[in-house]
Amino acid sequence: MSIFSYLKKRTSTASVAKERLQIIISHERTQRSTPDYLPKLQEEILTVIAKYIPITRDKVSVNLERMGDNAVLELNVTMPDEALEEA
Repeated sequence: MSIFSYLKKRTSTASVAKERLQIIISHERTQRSTPDYLPKLQEEILTVIAKYIPITRDKVSVNLERMGDNAVLELNVTMPDEALEEA
C-alpha cells in the first residue's frame, strides 16, 4: 500500500447501495406505469366493436403511452375485408 492510496477518495458501500436501489426503483416504476384498468378497457372495446363487425381479440390492440404530462391512448383495429366492403 502506498501513501497515495490513503489519499484517494473511496466510494462508501452505503452510497453504492443507495445508487443501486434508486436504479431498481426507477426500473420498477417504469414497468408499473401501465394502469390496472387497461386490460378491462381493451375487453370492453372489443365487445363494442364485435357488436358491429365480426372480429377476434388478436385484431385489436390498445396501448397507453406517456408523453411528459400527457397520456396517449392508442387503439388499433385490423378490420376484416368484408367489413370494409359493407361500409
